[in-house]
Amino acid sequence: MNADDPTTDAPQGEAPEPELPQYNIEQARSSRSRCRTCKRKIEKDVIRIGILLEGPYGTGYLWHHLNCAAKRRADDVEAAYEAQAWTEGLEVPSLESLRALREKAEQAKAERKEAPYVERAPSGRAKCKHCEELIEKDSLRVALLREVTFGQQVRGTPINVHPRCVAAEIRAEDCVTEIDGFDEALRANSRGMDDAAIQAALTEIGDLG
Repeated sequence: MNADDPTTDAPQGEAPEPELPQYNIEQARSSRSRCRTCKRKIEKDVIRIGILLEGPYGTGYLWHHLNCAAKRRADDVEAAYEAQAWTEGLEVPSLESLRALREKAEQAKAERKEAPYVERAPSGRAKCKHCEELIEKDSLRVALLREVTFGQQVRGTPINVHPRCVAAEIRAEDCVTEIDGFDEALRANSRGMDDAAIQAALTEIGDLG
């Protein structure tokens, strides 16, 4: 028996399992898999990318929407395209279009504000998440972070409240915005707002100590 022969580990009479490639781009064969990036279902026939994982319980693919992977796992997408990791005849998006998705996602991330911050309401349709009253268009509103559970993950998601509601909302059990250093954080995070508007919001918020 040759120790260097990869077939010697297979039971006698059985052929060894074929080695899986590192990447696999294909149309989803069913709607049973979920994207490991966005956690949503990958619908049947949607283009997905499988990234090979070798774990203690075996070897298999972790699936992602191709567009999701382009935004969060660009190196894997680049490598998969270099290897042309799809079957002949499958129409896949151009690599240039996927790179554009990544650039757009990175730009949006860079422009995303970090709570707490103050801004002017762009419309009069949204309600304050504390008192449930409408926030008038162009009036000041404050973004705080509220704890939300997605599956087994706990995240802070922004909510908008009237300045007058901040003191009560920030003490709610599911609010994860810190009271300590609130004024300084609000000033630092309120990009594009003039000092007078920020100070007006802080005056209405009042002392949180």
